[in-house]
Amino acid sequence: MQEHHDVHKQISAAILQLRLRQPFFATLSLFAQIKVSDTVDTAMTDGRSITFNPTFWRQLTPAERLGVLTHEVLHAALQHVPRRGQRDPHLWNIAADIVVNGIIAHLEGLELPRGHLREPDLERLSVEEIYQQLQQNPRRASQLRVPLDLKQQSQQEDPLSHEEYNRQRDYWWRAIKQASSTGAQSGHFPLGLERELARIDPSRLDWRSYLWRFLTQTPSDFSGFDRRFIGQRLYLDAQENEQLHAYIAVDTSGSISNKDLSLFLSELRGILAAYPHVIGQLYYVDTECHGPYEVSSVSAELPPPQGGGGTNFAPFFERIQTEHEPWQNAVCVYLTDGFGSFPEEPPGLPVLWVVTGHHLEREGFPFGEVIELVPDEGN
Repeated sequence: MQEHHDVHKQISAAILQLRLRQPFFATLSLFAQIKVSDTVDTAMTDGRSITFNPTFWRQLTPAERLGVLTHEVLHAALQHVPRRGQRDPHLWNIAADIVVNGIIAHLEGLELPRGHLREPDLERLSVEEIYQQLQQNPRRASQLRVPLDLKQQSQQEDPLSHEEYNRQRDYWWRAIKQASSTGAQSGHFPLGLERELARIDPSRLDWRSYLWRFLTQTPSDFSGFDRRFIGQRLYLDAQENEQLHAYIAVDTSGSISNKDLSLFLSELRGILAAYPHVIGQLYYVDTECHGPYEVSSVSAELPPPQGGGGTNFAPFFERIQTEHEPWQNAVCVYLTDGFGSFPEEPPGLPVLWVVTGHHLEREGFPFGEVIELVPDEGN
């Protein structure tokens, strides 16, 4: 149909415009199979192809076309359809839209249609984490509405096989790698996108980049921000003229190798050298908390790890609660395998768990961010 042909041309033009504004996402969109059909209400993806309703597309402004295109591309690239599994499709779609819309909100030149869903306090979580929170808060979930744009499996369709899931995942990883190689992203992804990439395959995420971003990112101005929300995994705004305290705990129960510890602290020193306003304090923790020891780019060799008993995460966070001044910007970083006793209540500071070796699944961490430390190959 001529109508569909014209919309295809408009979509191609939108991709060219996206290349001028957001080349990383434009390159990513080239890996999606674009279709135009009246069988969908607005737009939809099955994880590989993206289908647009022609009437809906024509009603969008140029900036909204870029936003909707990127929205669907992110759903596909981040594997939001196969990752859903047996979860409730509508609630999962809401959680996925919260993540994707949060990413797009920080991309210059892109807009989303009026009435799109934004839940800023949830946007730094993964889709799985948001889904779980909405399950636990049905009243909030019932107030959220989104158009269903993630294809649902019909009764006649077989579920995606493990092999097909891996092929689809690898396809989009190659797309992400190629999009990154254009130089458009320079190794830095929006934080929400980085979390989603970690969900697909943590071993392919640059843990160094994530660590750097956790300790140095200043995404917005938090002046006047209610500090009670810090415990909900929001980041503190560390301006260059302000000090940021990094409380660093190392699990010394025997699960952390000397090689991993050396690798981690080496990278940490690099961050401290590049950002003098970040002050690092190191603690060794098993069932007791030993320290603190100063960690800086010029600090002397660190004392040998102390401990070797069981693992209890509570002593570290209890110590920080007593040592941390409420007016100080601060974050907590914990190097561990995650197997241990967690405190009953989350601390009032952002927490990054850096896990290594055979470790606890991400769903087992009751609070904070989780990244996997992957040693360099050949080391």
